[in-house]
Amino acid sequence: MIYPGHCSGVYYYLNFKEMKIKNEIKPLDLKQALERLWQLSAEKISLIRKEYDVSKGSPVFTREGKYTTRGWTEWTQGFQFGGEIIQFDATGEQKYLEMGRESTLELMAPHITHMGVHDHGFNNVSTYGALRRLFIEGRIESCNWEKSFYDLALKCTGAVQAMRWTNTACGSGFVYSFNGPHSLFVDTIRSMRALAISHQLGHALFSEHDEKISLMERMLRHIDSTAKYNVYYGEGRDNYDLRGRTTHEAVFNTNDGQFRCPSSQQGFSPFTTWTRGLAWAICGFAEQLEFIDNVDDNELESTGGREYLESMMLKAARATSDFYIKNTSLDGIPYWDTGAPQLGNLGDYTQVDADPYNEFEPVDSSAAAISAQGLLRLGRHLTSKGQEEEGRYYWQAGLTVSRTLLDEPYLSTYKGHQGLLLHSIYHRPNGWDYVPSGKNIPCNESSMWGDYHLRELALYLWRIVNEDPYYTFFTESKKGDE
Repeated sequence: MIYPGHCSGVYYYLNFKEMKIKNEIKPLDLKQALERLWQLSAEKISLIRKEYDVSKGSPVFTREGKYTTRGWTEWTQGFQFGGEIIQFDATGEQKYLEMGRESTLELMAPHITHMGVHDHGFNNVSTYGALRRLFIEGRIESCNWEKSFYDLALKCTGAVQAMRWTNTACGSGFVYSFNGPHSLFVDTIRSMRALAISHQLGHALFSEHDEKISLMERMLRHIDSTAKYNVYYGEGRDNYDLRGRTTHEAVFNTNDGQFRCPSSQQGFSPFTTWTRGLAWAICGFAEQLEFIDNVDDNELESTGGREYLESMMLKAARATSDFYIKNTSLDGIPYWDTGAPQLGNLGDYTQVDADPYNEFEPVDSSAAAISAQGLLRLGRHLTSKGQEEEGRYYWQAGLTVSRTLLDEPYLSTYKGHQGLLLHSIYHRPNGWDYVPSGKNIPCNESSMWGDYHLRELALYLWRIVNEDPYYTFFTESKKGDE
C-alpha cells in the first residue's frame, strides 16, 4: 500500500495564507488519540441506546447534550447504526456488531425503497454496505444467505436512488434532491456510492419497455454534472467565481434541462460557500477517484473514458481541497459558511485557531471531519500516481485536521453528553441548532452525521496505523491494492 507519509523524508512548506499544515505528523502519532476516541465512542453509543426514545424517530442532533430529532428527511438513521458497526470494525467488540446488525435488519428496510430522498448512500452503504464489507473481509461469521440479503439490499438501493433522474440540456443529467427534479445538491455525490456498489454487484435499473439503464453511467453523469454546476474554478462563470468554492444547490429548468442559477438551502447564500457542502465535494470526488481506479476501461467509455473522468474528478477534488485549506482556520476547522454575515467581526480567522465559543459565527466540526477524510484520500491517490509532493500536501492537511478533531474542544469527553464530536451545525439559516443560555451562537452540540464521519475518519486512520486492509466503501478490486 502507498501512503504519502511513507514516500519521502523531505518536508516542504508553502508560504500561502492558509491552514498551518503540520508536515511532521504521521498516522502512528495519532494512535493514542484514536484509542481514546474508541473508548469515548463506546460510551456515547451505550448512552444513546440507554436514553434515546426511539419513538421520536431517527436521532439527528443534540440539544443540551441529548439527541433529539428534526423532521426534514430521514437521512441520519443509517449513521447511528453504521457508527455501531464501525465501532465493532475498530475494536472487535461483538456487542456493537450485534447492535448495528440487528437494527439494520429490523429498521433499515424502508430506506432501501425510499423514493423521496437523495440519501441512499448515507443510510444504506453505511449499514448494509458496511456489513457486506465485513463479511467479505472475513471479520464476521455469516451464512451465504445473509450475504445474499446484503447484496440484494444494495442492488435495490442503487436502483431506487438512480430513479430520481433529471436530464440536462447538455445531454447529461443528475440524481435530484428531495427538493424536486429541478434540484442538484452537492451532498448527493456521496450517495453515488449506492449506485457504484449496485453496479459492481451486476445490477441495473429497468424502466418502461424493459429499457436497461446503466447505474455506472448514471453515477458518472451525476458526478460530471456536480463538477460542472456545483463547483467553481475561477474561469469566469459569474462575478463570484472563486476557484474551489461550491454552491449547495444547482437549479435547472425541468422543461428543457437548462441550468438556471445557483442556490442554497443550508448556506448563507448561493454565492457563498456552505462548508459542509464543500466537505461533501472534497470527500465525494476523492473516493470516486479511488473507485474508478478499480474499474475496467470499457465501463467508462460511454461517459467520456478514463482520461476525461479522472481529469474532471481530479480538477474538482483539488480545487475544493485547495479552497478548504485556504479558507479554514489555522488548525483546520472551518466556520459554517465562508461568507457568513458576521465573520468579518472575527478579523482574519484564517490566521488563528478556530474559536467555537466566539460571539459571532459558529464553526462546523462535521465539515472538518468529512473534509479530513477527503484530503487524506486525495493525497494517497496523487501519491499512487507518482505525484508525491502534491500528494503529501493534501495528506498532511488531512492529518492536521484529524489531530485537531481528536482532542478537546472538539472531542466530547463529557460523561453525560450523548454526542462524540462537539460544535457541529445543522441548519443555521433556519435556526435549528441549539444556542446555550448566555451565548449568541450554537456550540457544544453534536450531530449524528458528525459523529459518524468522525468515526469513519478514525477507522480510516486506525486501519492504516494497524496495517489493516485499506478502507473504502467498495470491496472487490480489479487491480488490487499496492
